[in-house]
Amino acid sequence: MNLFEKEALIKQKEVELETATPQDILKFAVETFPNLTFACSFGAEDVVLVDMLQKISPKTDIFYLDTDFHFKETYETRDKMAEIYGLEFVQVKPAITPEEQAAQFGEELWKSNANECCNIRKVQPLTQILSKYEAWITGIRRDQAPTRANAKKIEYDTKFGLVKFNPIADWTSEDVWNYIRENNVYYNPLHDNNYPSIGCEYCTRQVMPGEDPRAGRWAGQEKTECGLHK
Repeated sequence: MNLFEKEALIKQKEVELETATPQDILKFAVETFPNLTFACSFGAEDVVLVDMLQKISPKTDIFYLDTDFHFKETYETRDKMAEIYGLEFVQVKPAITPEEQAAQFGEELWKSNANECCNIRKVQPLTQILSKYEAWITGIRRDQAPTRANAKKIEYDTKFGLVKFNPIADWTSEDVWNYIRENNVYYNPLHDNNYPSIGCEYCTRQVMPGEDPRAGRWAGQEKTECGLHK
């Protein structure tokens, strides 16, 4: 499917998919784009989509960006979910190790230049893995951040050059947790310890009552996104 055909498909389907269930969107994505992948961060939204996708298309590739800086609980969640569903997550690593990064850019790059750290450990590896696919699935929600407020259920990702599906874009946090409870989905235990949004260990802190759910990401900086979504 060429770019013109993809854009025509998106225009045709964006209104219909806006009111479709996440499961129906996933079914459409799988049927339309066999060369499809899901980017999993092992947060609450993504474990929901893993569960849905395993019931719809268990052979669809699921990858994660292994920045080398994740919480141990995140790696444990990966291993537990792999065991529960009998799947193997595709590991995507940066081109350089943490040691090589420190030698080239200085120690604790995430403090001196968080954007560059995210670029090296997330954006560049994501660009590489997505170049192998026609479409990808994400767990972003519109109410997570102003930068995500206009996310559509299906859109063309101009940054990475492929079709992007956001099946739970209109869900609330309550919707996510209702699904987790109703379907007994395993989730990252950090969520029970004031971590509503979980990124790398060095750039994520606990969120106190009354704070914005993403206040724990890159706290003290103007940065609100890692560069994966716009």
